[in-house]
Amino acid sequence: MTTELDRAVGTPSQQALTAVPRELAERMRPHLGQMVRDMIVEIQRAVPAYRQPLEGKFGEMLVGGVQTAIEECYDTIGTSPSCRSDWLKFFRYTGKVEFLQGRTMDALQTAVRIGGRVAWRHLSTEGRALGIEPDTLFAAADAIFAYVDELSAVAVEGYTEAQARAGGARERRRQQLLKMILAKPQASRESIAELAAMTGWTLPDQLAVIALEYREDQHQLPATALGPQVLVDLESAEPCLVVAEPELHLSRLASELRGRRAAIGPAAPLENARHSLRCARTALTLVQRRALPQQPITWCRDHLSTLLLLSDEFLAGRLVRRALSPFADLTEKQRDRLMSTLHVWLGSGGGINEIANRLGIHPQTVRYRIHQLTELLGDRLNDPAERLNLEIALRTRQLLYRRQPTKTGPNTA
Repeated sequence: MTTELDRAVGTPSQQALTAVPRELAERMRPHLGQMVRDMIVEIQRAVPAYRQPLEGKFGEMLVGGVQTAIEECYDTIGTSPSCRSDWLKFFRYTGKVEFLQGRTMDALQTAVRIGGRVAWRHLSTEGRALGIEPDTLFAAADAIFAYVDELSAVAVEGYTEAQARAGGARERRRQQLLKMILAKPQASRESIAELAAMTGWTLPDQLAVIALEYREDQHQLPATALGPQVLVDLESAEPCLVVAEPELHLSRLASELRGRRAAIGPAAPLENARHSLRCARTALTLVQRRALPQQPITWCRDHLSTLLLLSDEFLAGRLVRRALSPFADLTEKQRDRLMSTLHVWLGSGGGINEIANRLGIHPQTVRYRIHQLTELLGDRLNDPAERLNLEIALRTRQLLYRRQPTKTGPNTA
């Protein structure tokens, strides 16, 4: 059996590229940026599956794939054959991602062929303008199209490997079931129940969605063994699990995380599955930003007030800015002292000694600070609605800037 490394030295495309004078690559190198842009435009124009904004994982893979292909091609021109196993692994990986992102093998092959045509168009146009001999250009054309054939074959191998890994009608149905449950709008309960019965998944009264961190190498991770009652998507840009009773699977889940963190959304009826997912993803983001404790597995039910406060950070920021505006002209040190005192005061019922004990300061210092707060805030301290706004704003500020000590003022919200 031919291995990847066996093919990595002296492949047809490499043999053709090494026969092209190195001078051509050096003279064309200043034009590579424009070539990348033109390839992406042509691919998106000709292949409907690629007509989407160049954002996130899609943009990273498309732009990165085109750049890597061109750079590898030009780096090989006029050089001696060498091992290219890293290059082959990259494009096998690209093929896997194409399958996992839902694009067809035909779309992948068409995109590669279009890239080859654009490369030849650039090379022939610029080559003639540079006065390069026709025989040299024809040799370069042979090399480019041999390279395109090889690149396409390697990517298709990765695609078919990913397809085989996801294979089996039962497994495909389980993935479809997960998507139906989390779709917006959600599929009908009857459709979900029918597909659940076909896959052997018991449709629960309540379920929870577990959000997982994305990992760059997640497409290469081995299959998981979480059991038949867990619906699994561990390979998309936003991996997650759907499960009825997460407590039953917690120990197994911890061993399957392989270094990524997870957040378990609140249990909810089937029709509210997307709300559980949204809470779980919000919690995971807050863990990554250190607004929530750094734990491998985070339960949303333990942080509901934080999730509520930060569910709309724009509004939360406006509340912080408005409620704490009287502190804006103070120094950072003054602001921190008075805000910490105010926070304890609002939550303690106003007892001087209790506040002093909680802050670890003298009661007289507490009295002095309360006097300062009264001068700053005036009648707002006697208004229940304003006191609530102040308490929410102080807690929100603490959450937003817990790990950002330089952003302490209300004007940074």
